[in-house]
Amino acid sequence: MDLSELKGIINLMQKSDLTELEIELQDLKLRMARPGGGKISYEQVVHQPQPIPAPIQVEKPQSKVADEQGIEIFKSPMVGTFYRRPSPDDAPFVEKGQQIKIGDVLCIVEAMKVMNEIHSEITGEIIEILAEDGDSVEYSQPLYKIRKI
Repeated sequence: MDLSELKGIINLMQKSDLTELEIELQDLKLRMARPGGGKISYEQVVHQPQPIPAPIQVEKPQSKVADEQGIEIFKSPMVGTFYRRPSPDDAPFVEKGQQIKIGDVLCIVEAMKVMNEIHSEITGEIIEILAEDGDSVEYSQPLYKIRKI
């Protein structure tokens, strides 16, 4: 917007009954208002306290995993996005029934645009994959069931 356009807008506002004018263009926001030109209205706001609900207690069923001997739950060490494969065209790092050893890459968890390889801390067999490729995972969320060998 150049100076002549701005003068034209000011002239338009002076000649009309407008009390406020606001214009937004790509990289410009212009707001003009006449001092004391508009009526001022007051609104009384009454805040009433809301009752605080009592906490809900939910009983969690006992996990079958605790009953299974030699079964470990591998949990996410961080918050992020879970990936089972290094890239969309590659095979998954691990599959159900696969034998793994300490140090094997189990997955990638992306956090803040950083791809973090997550390594196994035990030797065993993958018996269940608990997260889907591309899922958002929380810290300590179960990712795999592993039978220790």
